[in-house]
Amino acid sequence: MDITIHATFLPHDDPDASLAFYRDTLGFEVRNDVGYGGMRWITVGPADQPGTSIVLEPPAADPGVTDDERRTIVEMMAKGTYARIILATADLNGTFARLQAGGADVAQEPTEQPYGIRDCAFRDPAGNLIRINELR
Repeated sequence: MDITIHATFLPHDDPDASLAFYRDTLGFEVRNDVGYGGMRWITVGPADQPGTSIVLEPPAADPGVTDDERRTIVEMMAKGTYARIILATADLNGTFARLQAGGADVAQEPTEQPYGIRDCAFRDPAGNLIRINELR
């Protein structure tokens, strides 16, 4: 079986702030920016990985989500407990320094974890946790 990860979704509550973070701070290319019904979906990804994307979407845009569920999602986003993604880099210290200098919200400095991974963590403008593992 030949299966790849094509896209993953992260919520945003401010499309312009999310766009600036993923494009300008992380350095991802913008692949699509679509508005519909007063909402906006932005697709970004690393330039050297054209087959892998992150879709930044309005929270709970699915019409099957109830108003109570939508409120819960917004509350969890505000606390930073709703969504997360793990990225990887060969240069964790350099990546950390560039993101910190770019004003990213640091959640954890580079740390050797007890489970054998060295990583750091940031929050995007919507509160999503972004962990960055060091490739060894």
